Amino acid sequence: GAAAGQGYWRQYLGQDVPVLELPSDRPRSAAPRLQAARHDLRLPDAVARALREWCRAQHCSPFVLLLGAWQALLARYSGQRDFAVGVPNAARSHAQVQEIVGFFVNTQVYRARLDPQLTTRELCSRLRDESRIALEHSDFPFECVLDGLNLTRDLRHTALFQVLFNFRHSRDAQPLRLPGLEVEVLDIELESARFDLTLDVIAGPDAIDCRLEYVTELYDAPTIERLGQHLCQLLQGMLAAPDRPVFSLPLLDAGEQAQLTTWNATASRYPEYPNLPALITQQVRATPDALALVYGHTQLSYGELDARANQLAHWLQGQGIAPDVPVAVCAERSVELVVALLGVIKAGGAYLPLDPDLPLERLQGMLADSGSPLLLTQNHLLEKWSGAADVAVHALENLALATQPQTAPRVDIAPENLVYCLYTSGSTGKPKAVGNRHAGLLNRLQWMQAEYGLNASDRVLQKTPYSFDVSVWEFFWPLLSGAALVMAPPGAHRDPQALRELIVEHGITTLHFVPSMLQAFVSAGELPLCTSLKRIICSGEALPAELQRQVLGQTASQLHNLYGPTEAAIDVTSWACREDGNSVPIGRPIANTQIHILDADLNPVPVGVAGELYIAGVNLARGYQGRPALTAERFVANPYGAPGERMYRSGDLARWRADGAIDYLGRLDHQVKLRGQRIELGEIEAVLLAHAAVHECVVIARDNQLLGYWVGTDADEAALKFHLGQHVPEYMVPWRLLQLPAMPLSANGKLDRKQLPQVEAQAAATGYVEPRNDAERALARIWSEVLGVERVGVTDDFFELGGHSLLATRLASQIRHQLGVQIHLGAVFETPTVEALARHLEHIPAHAPEDEVDAMTQLLNELERIE
Repeated sequence: GAAAGQGYWRQYLGQDVPVLELPSDRPRSAAPRLQAARHDLRLPDAVARALREWCRAQHCSPFVLLLGAWQALLARYSGQRDFAVGVPNAARSHAQVQEIVGFFVNTQVYRARLDPQLTTRELCSRLRDESRIALEHSDFPFECVLDGLNLTRDLRHTALFQVLFNFRHSRDAQPLRLPGLEVEVLDIELESARFDLTLDVIAGPDAIDCRLEYVTELYDAPTIERLGQHLCQLLQGMLAAPDRPVFSLPLLDAGEQAQLTTWNATASRYPEYPNLPALITQQVRATPDALALVYGHTQLSYGELDARANQLAHWLQGQGIAPDVPVAVCAERSVELVVALLGVIKAGGAYLPLDPDLPLERLQGMLADSGSPLLLTQNHLLEKWSGAADVAVHALENLALATQPQTAPRVDIAPENLVYCLYTSGSTGKPKAVGNRHAGLLNRLQWMQAEYGLNASDRVLQKTPYSFDVSVWEFFWPLLSGAALVMAPPGAHRDPQALRELIVEHGITTLHFVPSMLQAFVSAGELPLCTSLKRIICSGEALPAELQRQVLGQTASQLHNLYGPTEAAIDVTSWACREDGNSVPIGRPIANTQIHILDADLNPVPVGVAGELYIAGVNLARGYQGRPALTAERFVANPYGAPGERMYRSGDLARWRADGAIDYLGRLDHQVKLRGQRIELGEIEAVLLAHAAVHECVVIARDNQLLGYWVGTDADEAALKFHLGQHVPEYMVPWRLLQLPAMPLSANGKLDRKQLPQVEAQAAATGYVEPRNDAERALARIWSEVLGVERVGVTDDFFELGGHSLLATRLASQIRHQLGVQIHLGAVFETPTVEALARHLEHIPAHAPEDEVDAMTQLLNELERIE
């Protein structure tokens, strides 16, 4: 009976069925156009034959295995293991309707809850049982199933499921034989799709044909063609190894594997040097009198800088500094800082920065953890360290270096020895030191010179705090190419005007920006004045496409987007920016570096599918200093390299594009789930940035609420929320949007989320709020009638009170009849409270009398699109 059906589906489906977020070629719009296309494929004969034989042996129908393969493929593509798939059912189980001509099809829903270790045999066994019970309740209408569930509705996704699976036998499509009539089967080309993606399977005695129907606004034809190939590949694996977990079966065919290998074919031969000093020494010999370093009014030639660094290196060797010994340096940007870093490396040591801006307690912990036998600092910082260090503290200005030799010290520095150690934040709150090798840094710097080609006319600005790895190329790249290194005064990297003055004064050609700082620089209007710039290098955060557009529109300089974690020598991928799409990729792997994008079982993911980014090759760091367990956890064996090779698991989410470039998709843990909805915060930020008043913004999740922070010209919070509501579902509109004078930045210029202020609640309503004007009273009365509830407050949500798309149609119709206002059905979804809908109606004129049938037809057409 109906009660049993309702009970079964409610128990089986549960609450909060997750939306299936398949990767798409283009972002989904607020109200997607549903133009459809299709791709046909036939399963290879061998696969179809094996499928039938296996199903016979397992006493299950091909429907079960094919649905299982479809669920597994969707899970592999989306990275989700919990979602729903719709399955049409003929609904002709009663003898009375079997001979009646008509449309009785009902939709059933299969919720996929896939365990990582689930095998083909187990999956089919489960689906066989589920399908039997579903058949028993096949007459229970889908609309009633929807009514019994607490679903968050939005215009962008169909309710409950977004993907369909249809299975039929070819005999079902035979022409009917009716006396006195000629009947033929028509193959209708669909103009619009009801779902994001549909797999339609027709099983015949000789072949199994599949048709993939898809929304062209979301997917390109090659993407769907690949999806079809992966379905065949997965089916083949499931049949060949039914007791292997379906998530461990390969998706890619030999051609795709070869393509990934080609994209990672980055072998490059550079002139061989055992260490960084050897490479810099070659440049010193070539141009000893050329300008090497500028700081304020001080200028040093290559020869002068080299001599001073050599003297410090000799002194350090006298203090016991040798290869692989870390040397702590706590100094502000200055000539002494550059001499210190070069001197430590020339002595054979690895420099270890301790940023003087950090809290002393943190600095003390890092110094104690580092194992450095001494600390190099500056005179004005001696007091900071007084009694705070357990090792000897030396002010660089006070060292007696005049008597030390100016020639290079003798030391055997091998490519595997450490060149620098950088502390990076740890998940436990205690920072950890990453040790990088000469071999990795040499490769990175030689690649950069081959790629961008500095020469004696170039001026490189050093402005990144030296505790961040970007500073490593700022210091050393100019010194191996004959260019000059210009040091920004302390603090100048945070001030756009001071930065512009530096760039203009020194004719800077090359500099680095974290995107947050580049946005501030562009917003301040400083970029067009910097006519000397040839190349702007970005890294450290995702580069927004809108910022790329602004930069390329304001300067003739090249813009490059690079990516790399501290656990590799600075950067491992690069991209030359251009105006060509909605997102800026991080590019392709650099020389002698491989990028693998893998799923949880370390299988390569297909093009367009998100996976974790792994890094292999010569750029890898040695590991975390003194943390062997952590090193083993993050630097793992590389199954795609030679025996003994490692790869670093970055924790970053990325995907291959069809052209071999890589899209960065954020941290693996940056996805937010609120009210059963998976939300990408970057999407909300992108829409907010499109508002004319907003120059910078960030959205975070805190205490189960979305909060937005923005910098820009004055705008009303309600207006910004309205703007967002025009482009994203209501559940993606932040609870509060707070204007800030500037974004809080960390020492390296990145956005510091921890410093974002707490947001106080507005005087928001809790509980019942009665209507306050005629419009709200009229709407509340109509809602009460349509929903069958006694009392409606102005802040109550239509759908939380039991509304659904059919009732929304009634509501729109009643508003038209009673208030004389023609509203689109979408307005109910976009403004689901009485007060929001009343505000919306203020902007709509009363309609002129028109054909009632036309008006209802329009609403039903909208309903069909939403459903």
